[in-house]
Amino acid sequence: MKQIRLSQRSKEKLSRLKGKTGIKNWNILCRWALCYSLSEKTIPTDVEIPADSNLEMSWYTFGGEYSDLYDALVRAWCIEMGLPTDDAALQKYFHLNLERGIAHLSGTGFIKSLDDLISLAVKEQK
Repeated sequence: MKQIRLSQRSKEKLSRLKGKTGIKNWNILCRWALCYSLSEKTIPTDVEIPADSNLEMSWYTFGGEYSDLYDALVRAWCIEMGLPTDDAALQKYFHLNLERGIAHLSGTGFIKSLDDLISLAVKEQK
């Protein structure tokens, strides 16, 4: 995966999450969204996702020094779900999980601050 471009809808949702949490970087919120979606243990609905926003980042910008870890997480999730792990499938399920995670985090209504986001992560670990 070289470039990640989000849908306009997801960009708008991330903008609202940035305001609520104070997290200034798109990539940080995207990492939270991906991990939240992967924790759902269900396959996201296979829908066409338009890459119609101007929000684009490289894979390394998305994952930073942990980009290999995020790649491994998506790969392990695909294996757990019984899905293929070829490059096309990994890219497809990365994008589906990212978009679903953004939708869930922005649509929950209980994330009103950074503390709410952290509480969600702590709750998920229990």
